[in-house]
Amino acid sequence: MTNSIEENKHRNIDSISSTDILENTIREQMPGILDILLIDRTTSTSKKKKNIIWANENYVKFGSKSYAATAQMLPELVTGQMGNIIKPRALKSKEMQKERTKSKAEVFTPIWVVKKQNDEIEKDYINDDLETYVKRTWLEITAGEAPYMATRYDMETGELVPLTKRVGFVDRKLKRINAEVDDKAEWQRLVVEAYKSSYGFEWSGDSLLLARENLLYTYRDYYFQKWLEEPTYGLFADIAEIISYNLFQMDGLKYIIPLTEKREKILEVQMSLFDYEEPEEQWRIKPGKRVKIMNWKTNKMEFFDKGVR
Repeated sequence: MTNSIEENKHRNIDSISSTDILENTIREQMPGILDILLIDRTTSTSKKKKNIIWANENYVKFGSKSYAATAQMLPELVTGQMGNIIKPRALKSKEMQKERTKSKAEVFTPIWVVKKQNDEIEKDYINDDLETYVKRTWLEITAGEAPYMATRYDMETGELVPLTKRVGFVDRKLKRINAEVDDKAEWQRLVVEAYKSSYGFEWSGDSLLLARENLLYTYRDYYFQKWLEEPTYGLFADIAEIISYNLFQMDGLKYIIPLTEKREKILEVQMSLFDYEEPEEQWRIKPGKRVKIMNWKTNKMEFFDKGVR
């Protein structure tokens, strides 16, 4: 019995230390965590939870309704027999990569570029005290799988990156906490602050789920490095909840949930000098659902574009 427990423990560690985090693994080991990672906080209410949407048509071959661009990503659609459909860009087929580059301008960012750009931003803050440093707000726009937040794997090759070489801004915060804090309660408090001050948004639902998973298991990686044990379910759930607020789905040009803007064709008849009427094609636009994010200082949701409009 003891051997079986040890074998399962090592198997679990191996499964979450891989590039492709399997949704089946999350659901089997932490049943409620996958549900949290799929929540859309803008459209959800206290009475009814709603999930992020696919926002692309890459999976409609599996079901034109369930996998439609505007359909919610439900746990049963990415687990069980469908547990292998969500893959990091580096592990997608070349055809899929090309299609997404063409339709959504999706490309990978080499780690050296991420490092150079994050270095440039960080240089003005690198001498901050630890509390100020971890609470500084960072945002990754059009995040994809969120390499600027956490570089768990090389976006080009798909290979895992050692913790010492990770250069995302969440990585940087957690590295400092690991280096400077030895009290476990204080460690957890600062890590929570680091996650609450780190944001990112993405259009495609599958990429957003990958980004959320990457941020969750980045937490696990630094926790394990520091304490040489796995985080408890409760700690995972706490971090997953923050991530579900801070990594959100958005059309970055309009600050709305993707595909929620509606365009309705209308015909207006224009009078002509030649005694006949010519219909003129026009469009009526119904605004999309404005995205909300959590303001952790007030613990209240507010519109992302607050102060922009």
